[in-house]
Amino acid sequence: MYATTDFKKGLKIEYNGKPYVIVEFQHVNPGKGSAFVRTRIKNLETAQVLEVTFKAGEKVNVPDLDFKEMQYMYNDGQSYTFMDMATYDQVVLKAEDLDDAKYFIIENSMVRVTFFQNRPVTVEVDNFVELRVKETQPNIKGDTSGGGGKPATLETGLVVTVPFHISEGDLLKIDTRTSEYVEKVKK
Repeated sequence: MYATTDFKKGLKIEYNGKPYVIVEFQHVNPGKGSAFVRTRIKNLETAQVLEVTFKAGEKVNVPDLDFKEMQYMYNDGQSYTFMDMATYDQVVLKAEDLDDAKYFIIENSMVRVTFFQNRPVTVEVDNFVELRVKETQPNIKGDTSGGGGKPATLETGLVVTVPFHISEGDLLKIDTRTSEYVEKVKK
């Protein structure tokens, strides 16, 4: 079981018999009365977001989740197909089930698919991924990397702010937790 002191963004909990992931949380200690934790949790099956308040110290169950390493195969615009490399079983998830993870997976990459009661519900990606720049403004002479940046569209459709020296075709390291540029990959 998890106590409210264990809460953190991304923690998977069971609430009313359903699996949820914590999207946001805030510990509140008012001047009068007992402390509580205000949370926004998202249902892993339906993607419904709830705002729930827990009393400080309250306990919640750990959901019965299974995880499998699977290879991302392709998407048809509305759903994404993944394959278990050991059994060659394929599972399909809708784009809304993936949330922002769809911006961090490229064909043939390995991801962790989360199952609840033998049904795939979501995908987890590594904290850092490498993606290629598909489109960005050309460099302008006199720009420095010290201030500001420019938008760049990556191969998955994600738009990030990058330093001025980045150009199309560059491979970038991206933090999947914040969707931010980390560094240019030197190869």
